[in-house]
Amino acid sequence: MKSMNRRSSTLAFAITVAAVLTVCGGLAYADDMGVTLLTPDKLVWKDNPGLPKGAQTAILMGDPTKAGDVVVLRAKFPANYLVPPHTHPYAETITVISGGVGFGVGEKVEKNGDLLNPGAFYAQPANHAHYVWTAGEEAIIEAHFVGPGGINYINPADDPRKK
Repeated sequence: MKSMNRRSSTLAFAITVAAVLTVCGGLAYADDMGVTLLTPDKLVWKDNPGLPKGAQTAILMGDPTKAGDVVVLRAKFPANYLVPPHTHPYAETITVISGGVGFGVGEKVEKNGDLLNPGAFYAQPANHAHYVWTAGEEAIIEAHFVGPGGINYINPADDPRKK
């Protein structure tokens, strides 16, 4: 019986959410059962001091400062932007949400290859040197990782936190 009530509650929640989205056009929701719903218009974009000037990030889920927390964030990069070669202490998966994004591997920038378009997926292990760039348009990516977060630039002079 409890299982049936939970299913009914879940179905009622889904119907309510659909109705609210239809009427309001956007929603940010989190409950005590761990359910989160966040529409793009409700994202809170903030400058990220760990990235070169111009980038912004929005945390969708998790706390990047907490070890073991599953983190989902979006990063917005302006047109003609570069994140110099760097590593992260975590494995990450990236999905391109909008625009075109180039992902290069290694400690030196060599922008050869095509930009990945929306829907493209990229995954890499922890501590793997890479760089990211955009061309003539703004781009948004979504990253998933297990905290704690962090970014370490191959060339310390590229680190915007030290400028």
